[in-house]
Amino acid sequence: MYSPSRGREEASPAVLQDLSAETPQQPPRGGLRQTFRALRHRNFRLFVIGQIISLVGTWMQNVAQAWLVYRLTHSELLLGTAWFCTTIPVFALGPLGGLASDRYSRHRLVIFTQSVAMLQALALAILTLSGAIQVWHVLALALMLGTVNAFDMPARQSLIVQLAGRDDLLNAISLNSAIFNAARVIGPGIAGLVVAVAGEGPCFLFNSFSFLAVIGCLLAMRLPKFECRFHDSPWSHLKDGFRYAWRHQTVRRLLMMMAATTIAGMPALVLMPFFADVVFHRGSQGLGYLMAAMGIGAVTGTLVLASRSRMSGLPQVIVYSAATMGAGFILFSLSEWFYLSLAIMPVIGYSVMRQMASANTLIQTTIPDEYRGRIMALYSMTVVGLGPLGSLIAGALAHAFGARVTVIAGGWLALLAAIAFRFYHPPEKGV
Repeated sequence: MYSPSRGREEASPAVLQDLSAETPQQPPRGGLRQTFRALRHRNFRLFVIGQIISLVGTWMQNVAQAWLVYRLTHSELLLGTAWFCTTIPVFALGPLGGLASDRYSRHRLVIFTQSVAMLQALALAILTLSGAIQVWHVLALALMLGTVNAFDMPARQSLIVQLAGRDDLLNAISLNSAIFNAARVIGPGIAGLVVAVAGEGPCFLFNSFSFLAVIGCLLAMRLPKFECRFHDSPWSHLKDGFRYAWRHQTVRRLLMMMAATTIAGMPALVLMPFFADVVFHRGSQGLGYLMAAMGIGAVTGTLVLASRSRMSGLPQVIVYSAATMGAGFILFSLSEWFYLSLAIMPVIGYSVMRQMASANTLIQTTIPDEYRGRIMALYSMTVVGLGPLGSLIAGALAHAFGARVTVIAGGWLALLAAIAFRFYHPPEKGV
């Protein structure tokens, strides 16, 4: 249990030993070996292989689902509603997902959630390919996927430290983010072409099959047998997690920062199909190119972050990334030319994912392992679960004031969040 008198919160020596059991004391130095050093861990390599294949399918489904809703309704409000249904369970059920991640095997929990997500994608594919799909089907299945993600996200985030060890945690989180965004480069581009030629159904079907790769890799991992360390009631365990997050100043401020920038970024993300079709007249292919360009920037940013061998200076990375992100949103909203907007998207992607990977690493290296699932659930709630609020606000504001004004407002919110976080985290000496 957390105690305010403990001072600096750290994991117990036994936990630290368990987490670093497979980690060499000195990481390899130089060039690509430094950038990809977490891949020396067998379990993390398996994780990466599965993620590469599965996340391409996930991004294909994300783009195809957004285009499907827009094609069926031509409503900015329903675009926001679809995002709401996908992400609101992460906010509503996130604490339960974090609780499950701390009390049960994270490895088995991720296998279960990925299996259910595979069935969700298959149902969406069957309905779309048969021509029976309606908007309410999409919204209901989005709610199902959001419920799965509420348990999957904290378990998967907490599992990374077991796969790569604490010494390589920054590198592993950065590489995981790079993989996520490499899929963002490949998936939307493929989705745009597939949707234009064959419709949305094949994208959903491919995503369903792609889960077989990640499930197979998870089953091939060799991990120590899970032993639950907790004997208190789930309710007191849940309350203790919230108490710890509130009293830990670094964790609290990071979560508040990520919450603000999540809301700030939702207008651009939710309204991207509108910009691609109405503003730039590029249709689904234009949407795919914009999302892919954002992914290129994100991959670049996270690979640069992965090359860091030290974690000092990460608060400044968070500040500068938020400020650049806000400026990028404002410039994108004011742009009249597709290719200028296409050039802005990598800058936005670079900033967004560097900020997220830095915040994730700072939190995970600050907290003890017994709180990891619950705190990472709160992190997931801020970066994903607050998306519903942002998506509904984005849809409503775009309906009332227009898409450009809405994205500009998001950009200013990101800039203000950067200023506030900079005030509470002055630059470190020597950084």
